[in-house]
Amino acid sequence: MVKETKLYEILEVQPDCSESELKKAYRKLALKYHPDKAGPESAEKFQAISHAYDVLNDPQKRQTYDTYGEAGLSGDGPGSGGMGLSPEDLFSHFFGGGGGRGSRPTGPRRGKDVAHGLKVSLEDLYKGKTTKLALQKNVICEQCNGKGGKEGAMGPMMQQIQQPCGDCRGEGEVINPKDKCKSCNARKVTQVRKVLEVHIDRGMKDGRKIVFTGEGDQAPGTVPGDVVIVLEQKEHDRFKRNGDDLFYDAKINLVTALAGGKIQIPHLDERVLIVDILPGEVIKHGELKAVMGQGMPAERHHDFGNLYIQFEIEFPPPNWTDLAQIEQLRSILPPAAELPLPPKGVHVEEVSLTEMDPRQKARAEQGHMGGEEDEEGGHASGVQCAQQ
Repeated sequence: MVKETKLYEILEVQPDCSESELKKAYRKLALKYHPDKAGPESAEKFQAISHAYDVLNDPQKRQTYDTYGEAGLSGDGPGSGGMGLSPEDLFSHFFGGGGGRGSRPTGPRRGKDVAHGLKVSLEDLYKGKTTKLALQKNVICEQCNGKGGKEGAMGPMMQQIQQPCGDCRGEGEVINPKDKCKSCNARKVTQVRKVLEVHIDRGMKDGRKIVFTGEGDQAPGTVPGDVVIVLEQKEHDRFKRNGDDLFYDAKINLVTALAGGKIQIPHLDERVLIVDILPGEVIKHGELKAVMGQGMPAERHHDFGNLYIQFEIEFPPPNWTDLAQIEQLRSILPPAAELPLPPKGVHVEEVSLTEMDPRQKARAEQGHMGGEEDEEGGHASGVQCAQQ
């Protein structure tokens, strides 16, 4: 029967708790109430937690406290001049991070963040989606509570070399093989499969990061880092995206371009947009038109970007009509521009257009793009030798 339970209540444990339960409770509360994380207002609570652990973690002090209460501790409490550690020194001693008495508390070391790419379709980004992502992560071994072996089986390992010790893997302690934890083989952590639910909100963009705080690898004396999911938008077969706007290439025939008509655009949410081209509007080849408010949804807002349509005019194939129909077109369409008279005395010669074979066409296109002719009359490939 203990005389007082106040220190046990501060650590939220029972008076008959084991040493591992005591350490686990202190770790949890110290991280929660450390002033560097919770703010200056938590300093008093942090000091009380550290004092309670300083007493109960020492077997002799704990026995004295259980028998006589705090009055029997003979001034070992913080600030009384005894031999107990200060809250900052105790925290640094427990979690690592260095610093002696009076130094600024640095807090526990933080593990590395882990980034994972997640490929998503443009439809997912338009409608939103929840998907599951499975990954492997290290967690503190439950069998040994992150010690790697039996209580008291670890000892310091010191070597005068400039590389990590092979026995302790640079951790400064070695465990007798017969005392190693059989679950983790003294690695202190085990690997588990973790499934994360990734919520993709409407309007998220390529490269958007979704952070799962504290879901990184665990290690003794270390605050786990974050798992960062990076969205990678897959290329779409119909649409291109720029911010909240969508771009769509539409092919229309010459009659629709001149006399109007309708085109269909299958949208990202399984709707079909019917776009009217009014008679007499006359769509030019390469022209860009807009459908307002039919682009991507804006993340965190209720508005939408625009849908931009670029038109490609499909002209009829050669010899598609006869001379009589051509004359009808001449009577309907605006008249062709009249040629200006050439200057007097200039020689005039009429020429005709010729269809090119593939080789001639490739040569002409390369020349049109600014390629240089080689010594044999062909065109250079554009590859130049490096100058010494």
